Amino acid sequence: MGMQIHARSFNQILLPQIHLPSLYLPPSCNFISGKWGLKKEKKVLGSWARRKKVCIVSSSNVGAPLWENWVPEKGSKAPLLSDVLWPSAGAFAAMAILGKIDQILAPKGISMTIAPLGAVCAVLFATPASPGAKKYNVFVAQIGCAAIGVLAFSLFGPGWLARSAALAAAVAFMILTRSVHPPAASLPLLFIDGVKLHHLNFWYALFPGAAGCILLCLIQEMVCYLKDNLKF
Repeated sequence: MGMQIHARSFNQILLPQIHLPSLYLPPSCNFISGKWGLKKEKKVLGSWARRKKVCIVSSSNVGAPLWENWVPEKGSKAPLLSDVLWPSAGAFAAMAILGKIDQILAPKGISMTIAPLGAVCAVLFATPASPGAKKYNVFVAQIGCAAIGVLAFSLFGPGWLARSAALAAAVAFMILTRSVHPPAASLPLLFIDGVKLHHLNFWYALFPGAAGCILLCLIQEMVCYLKDNLKF
């Protein structure tokens, strides 16, 4: 609870308001005509207020919004076992299939099991109703951000400047196109730092990110069907 302090000197000069995180309410405070007043007694709070009278007034619950970000959503119920099992099974199946594709593409030095696809699994399977899970957001953000990473690498080469410019451009692109998909923001950084991906050039915009998302979206449909029809 935030506390608001109004101070008056003995010559009735109003001092600036001071905010202290204190719960102490001096007994010299009383309520007069809708305003907090002071009794005749001279109350001293600490050495700094040796010649000042203070009255602490409690304000509205200022600290509440801060704690609301650190607690679960109010009224949320514990998930069913099926709500946990089917998304987890979908993530396992997705990585297993992508890993099998990796074995086929290994001679070409290409991998489908890139880290951003793990984040895509979490968005698509755990929060399918969220804006980030919309198909438009997924594919527009994946393709656009990947292309931005290739362009930034071509202009600035490897290093902090390319990473910073690519990430800033990726965030701006997603906002402008209304296709915010958080996992896509890591694609530019992955390309800039991934030497094995540089030979793909602008093909990186379609592979492996967008190509992998096609598979993940198909698995998402199965996961959503199982969650809706097989509950336990």
